[in-house]
Amino acid sequence: MHIRVSNLSALFFAAAVLLPCTSEAAGPVGQVTHLSGTLTAKRADGSTKLFSTKSEVQEGDTLSTEQETYARIKFADGAEVVLRPGSQLKVANYAFDEAKPQSDNIVLNMLKGGFRAVTGLVGKRNRDAVNYATTTATIGIRGTHFGALICQNDCGNVPTATGKPPENGLHLDVADGAIVVRNAAGQQEINTGQFGFVRNANTPPAIVSPQQGIQVTMPTSISQNNASGRGVGKAKEGECAVQ
Repeated sequence: MHIRVSNLSALFFAAAVLLPCTSEAAGPVGQVTHLSGTLTAKRADGSTKLFSTKSEVQEGDTLSTEQETYARIKFADGAEVVLRPGSQLKVANYAFDEAKPQSDNIVLNMLKGGFRAVTGLVGKRNRDAVNYATTTATIGIRGTHFGALICQNDCGNVPTATGKPPENGLHLDVADGAIVVRNAAGQQEINTGQFGFVRNANTPPAIVSPQQGIQVTMPTSISQNNASGRGVGKAKEGECAVQ
């Protein structure tokens, strides 16, 4: 009987030791730093939460911005993403441990709308471990500041050089670094100052002229960083601001 009690005590002790680790593993992967409007998150368990500034983002969250809403999220590795109005982004996978580069694995699924993004530590030390997925193509990063916009008959308010709405498909622009865009039809590297377009999943990614390109822009109040760090959005001469 004494042996059974001891074993039971040992079991409780082991559970108590393991609990902090379980809680830490399920912790936040990012935080909302700037917000203008309504941002909601659908959690992996199906629940929905209304977000505000300083709300914590978890792996599995699908973030949705309403009309007139811009939201900026800073992730645990220092990467930042700014969502346009009417956008949906799912944090499909987020594995980051500063002491374990070999475990890096970040996948963000862009379901709708557009965003601008700046690479964090994972993208700098293990660039193949960061991917932005869309139904049209997958975007790999190369130490990057870039913009992406998915048009599905919903980009009528996006300005273009011709004055006509952008074509349906995935529009890309690179302000710094490079991206590699891939789908079943091929792949294309897009470098600083270049624009790209992918019509659909069966059409290879292509570089387009600046006259055909779409640059994803953000309001200054959202794109600029009040603390130290890089801005996310359009700055003078297409460079991202540093403050």
